[in-house]
Amino acid sequence: MAERLSVTFVDLDAEFAADSGDISAYLDTHGYDAYAARNVSLYAVLIGEPERSGVVALSSGFMTYRDNVHSDYVRRREQIAWSKSTFVLLPSLDVEICVAEVVRRQLQRPFARAAEREEHVIRTRFPIYAGLPALKVETMRPVDAVVAELVTLVAAQSAVPP
Repeated sequence: MAERLSVTFVDLDAEFAADSGDISAYLDTHGYDAYAARNVSLYAVLIGEPERSGVVALSSGFMTYRDNVHSDYVRRREQIAWSKSTFVLLPSLDVEICVAEVVRRQLQRPFARAAEREEHVIRTRFPIYAGLPALKVETMRPVDAVVAELVTLVAAQSAVPP
């Protein structure tokens, strides 16, 4: 998508790993809250404000952290959630299809947790993602189709005055 739009791309997970090492090892050593706080700080340094030009892939749990995980988290989460350039990517807007697909995908990752734990995580996060004011895009289709829809949505959002 970033290539199609001729803008920069930032993957927050990749940047976290480059900055702080393996995410799983970091979680094991420091715990989830320390990871979340570090992630918010890293986002602030790398991105600044969400209206900045570029494509940013947030960590999957970024919008679901505890409010007090970082002193600036709530403000940044709200900025992201209400930005006209934010899109929530979900396999499906049907919770059961989404859960099944996320669990399937997560179990293929090298740091996957047990299927029951993955299911619990997505069932907890799904209502948060679905409740965000940002536009939702279903991703259980060819990548080219998802990118084409996103590019069209970005163009439409850009045409709307703030």
